[in-house]
Amino acid sequence: MEELFGDSGKASELLDQGIAMVMTYAPKVVLAIVTLMIGLWLINRFVSVLDNKLGKKDPTLNKFLCGLVGAVLKILLLISVASMIGIATTSFVAIIGAAGLAVGFALQGSLANFAGGVLILIFKPFKVGDAIEAQGFLGSVREITILYTIVDTFDNRRVVIPNGQLSNSSLTNMSVYETRRCDMTFGIGYNDDIDKAKAICKRLIEEDERALKDPEPMIVVGGLGESSVDLKVRAWTSSGDLWPFYWDMQERVKKAFDAEGITIPYPQRSVHMINGD
Repeated sequence: MEELFGDSGKASELLDQGIAMVMTYAPKVVLAIVTLMIGLWLINRFVSVLDNKLGKKDPTLNKFLCGLVGAVLKILLLISVASMIGIATTSFVAIIGAAGLAVGFALQGSLANFAGGVLILIFKPFKVGDAIEAQGFLGSVREITILYTIVDTFDNRRVVIPNGQLSNSSLTNMSVYETRRCDMTFGIGYNDDIDKAKAICKRLIEEDERALKDPEPMIVVGGLGESSVDLKVRAWTSSGDLWPFYWDMQERVKKAFDAEGITIPYPQRSVHMINGD
């Protein structure tokens, strides 16, 4: 009987301890869960508002900053929730630091991309909407994220380029200036009138409203080729009119040369047959 009552006493003691632990930690767990849910909702709401506000002022910084702020706030929220349950935050932070160090060694490339994204946002070699040529791709910058830059090519392809490569290599930004120079070369025959050909090119440029008056266009003899006299034509246009102007000039110059009797030669070889006799 004593053993029975003794076992019953231990069971009762364990039950009391269990109830006490539940009474102690249950409110903390419930409060931590509620805090976590409300915190995540507030963070998502804050990031959404930041996205809307910042997106109107600086689309380049928008996605990068929103992603970074969201990640930092969520980490701080998890640390706060852990402290509410009773987990020592110092050891928790130490664990996160150790894990971060290990992950850092494993993800050196991603860290380089992150650092590259920061450099892009600081020095602004390009921004969202700019037309750039980098890493063998030509297109318009659609988005700059924490690790990657998304570029839409002009033939409707999407290219994802790591920020580390963009920040450590040369690139061409074709949207910095409002005007650009259009360089063209037209070959004429050695027997053709150079002044007449130059006058035709000048007239066609002046007739096109997309060609700027200042700086003035330049038409010079750029070289004497094997089969042609090469005229170098340089005219300035707005950046958006560059390629339409270039393509139209190719067609109009060809038609005008044909109408005025100016030849556009192509490589030819004369073969002389020698009779063995």
